[in-house]
Amino acid sequence: MFKVPLADLKEKILLSGKLTSSEFDVRIKQKINELSGLISEEGAAHIIANELGIELANTTKSKLKIKEIYAGMKAVTTVGKVVRKFDVREFAKGDNKGRVCSLIMGDETGTIRVVFWNDQVMVAEKIKEDDIISIKEGYVKENNAQKEVHLGERATVVVNPPGEIITNVRQAMAAGRKKISELISGDEGVEVLGTVVQVFDPRFFTTCSQCNKRAVEEAGGFRCSEHGIVQPQQAYVMNVVLDDGTGTIRSIFWRNQTNHLLGKEESHMIVYKENLSAFEEVKTDLLGEQLKLIGRVQRNEMFDRLEFNVQLVEKAKPEEELVRVEKS
Repeated sequence: MFKVPLADLKEKILLSGKLTSSEFDVRIKQKINELSGLISEEGAAHIIANELGIELANTTKSKLKIKEIYAGMKAVTTVGKVVRKFDVREFAKGDNKGRVCSLIMGDETGTIRVVFWNDQVMVAEKIKEDDIISIKEGYVKENNAQKEVHLGERATVVVNPPGEIITNVRQAMAAGRKKISELISGDEGVEVLGTVVQVFDPRFFTTCSQCNKRAVEEAGGFRCSEHGIVQPQQAYVMNVVLDDGTGTIRSIFWRNQTNHLLGKEESHMIVYKENLSAFEEVKTDLLGEQLKLIGRVQRNEMFDRLEFNVQLVEKAKPEEELVRVEKS
């Protein structure tokens, strides 16, 4: 089953005209109660859409827009404009070595990360920012609650294909701002502004250098559930509670976002793994800071709460917020 965010599920159901917004909310609660709370809101919405005969993803369309791509899809064909390109990384899998790199591409409906593996990296090395690329036979996975198009051996990429023009890319920074009290599970590319009222210690763990999944220490090495024995890489995550006056939400900062938030390199962060008490000063300095975050809202089923998965972070600029207030 494709993983369609709740916001998209609701939009598709409402566009069908078979339910109103209030009817949708009632049906969600009824379905969760009917199944004794054993499903999420997304799961309930999937069932409701199926009961109403609503198609959630167009699997017959020859070329998908970025917004139409969902985790779990295979043999995806899409076109996008490259807005950012990242460096090539090398990794080891047993005695074998490989390479991986990624870029962000987009169209007028949104942006998505594209991951190139091994021989495909040679294609990626020739791609420049602002190039338009056509992808065929990609498969879609989810990583840190974000969808990614992965290019394996079967995939093909054409750089600047004739006839393909993309003049407008919907950037994440164009996200619509919401109050914390207005957030719902499945919101994507949403912006919130709030004050840091609580900071938690970072948690450190090891991941597979190929897929970023957890790598478990085993007999002197590290094993990934997908790639077997791998060369591990150090990762970390940090949680912060944000308050905007209408409510609070726990915000999750993965490695890159933590680095941007704190203005630190990975080498600095690893020091805290061995001496967590040294992080107390960092936590104290962060309290009271106003942050502008862009990301995705998801429900933590274990604790029955909404959480904000951060994609972009920056310190709030008072002069920009003043202009925003004056325009509103």
